[in-house]
Amino acid sequence: MVRQAVFAIPGDIATPTGGYAYDRRIIAELRQLGWQVDVLGLGDGFPRPAEGTKQSAGRLLQNLPGDIPAVIDGLAFGVLPEAAEALRGSHCLVALVHHPLALETGLSRGDADTLRCCERRALACARHVIANSETTARGLVSDYDVPPGRISVVVPGCDRAAFARGGENGVVSLLAVGSIVPRKGYDVLLAALAILRDLPWTLTIAGDTTRDLAATAQLMDDIARFDLVSQVTVVGAVDDVRIGQLYDGADVFVLASRYEGYGMAFTEAIAHGLPVVGTRAGAIPEAVPEGAGLLVPPDDAPALAGALRLLIGQPEERRRLAAAARAAATALPAWQTSAVRFAQVLEAVS
Repeated sequence: MVRQAVFAIPGDIATPTGGYAYDRRIIAELRQLGWQVDVLGLGDGFPRPAEGTKQSAGRLLQNLPGDIPAVIDGLAFGVLPEAAEALRGSHCLVALVHHPLALETGLSRGDADTLRCCERRALACARHVIANSETTARGLVSDYDVPPGRISVVVPGCDRAAFARGGENGVVSLLAVGSIVPRKGYDVLLAALAILRDLPWTLTIAGDTTRDLAATAQLMDDIARFDLVSQVTVVGAVDDVRIGQLYDGADVFVLASRYEGYGMAFTEAIAHGLPVVGTRAGAIPEAVPEGAGLLVPPDDAPALAGALRLLIGQPEERRRLAAAARAAATALPAWQTSAVRFAQVLEAVS
């Protein structure tokens, strides 16, 4: 019997974000497990698509076979309640939620409320919901009224990696990986580093600079305003080879996210044996093992500066956290393990 599924994806699946990376790897690993997986493009502009795009997406979903699981990425599913309501009785709809849309930083209260209402309506129509973390799953139960029995957690996998060798010349090399959007908290990170200008460090930021041009402009303005031009480098989105080189040359991974549905960059840093400085926002405490990092409240630049000061100024503390990260790296789930769990869920609901 051929095991089949369709993944309905908004925008370009090659987009360099954690959510799209999750989709790409789960699809690839399911195919390795013998599944026939088709990818259906739903159009651009999500989660704020044009009305024509929404109608087109609904027609595309309507034309799918009703007996094959249709895994719809939450970036689109949450704003397609009408399509979900029309198909709930005829199709096996599986919502894949990376993080609730209403939790994106920078939304007005009205926009957040509208997105929350739309996503709640859509999720009520899903035969099953796959969440990427326990934190996301709990939020879907408490804030979106999804029954616990209709939710399964499939955490991202992680590739095994060589442990980072770090920087040279006594200068601590900091690395941040994530798209330049308000949710990643780069403004907080730079405000924290401005407090530490006198210490020996450099920061490399690797992330898409095109998703939010206003956030990118603010980042560049902050670098200049805080007089950090000589210490901070923004390299934009990079390929897998280059990101591996950046991890290898880093001493500390840092990201001041205001929310993460999981935080794949944190686990990638752990896989490279790097000590982590981050926040306690969303699912980050799930992604960062005990003893492998220092987590502070979100939007707290002084607290973030304190954690960075400790690791920049005390090599023994960096080594202690790096040792814990290396030990934890061996326990990170492989992508194949995550795909097996994903396949089990699809088999159970189809």
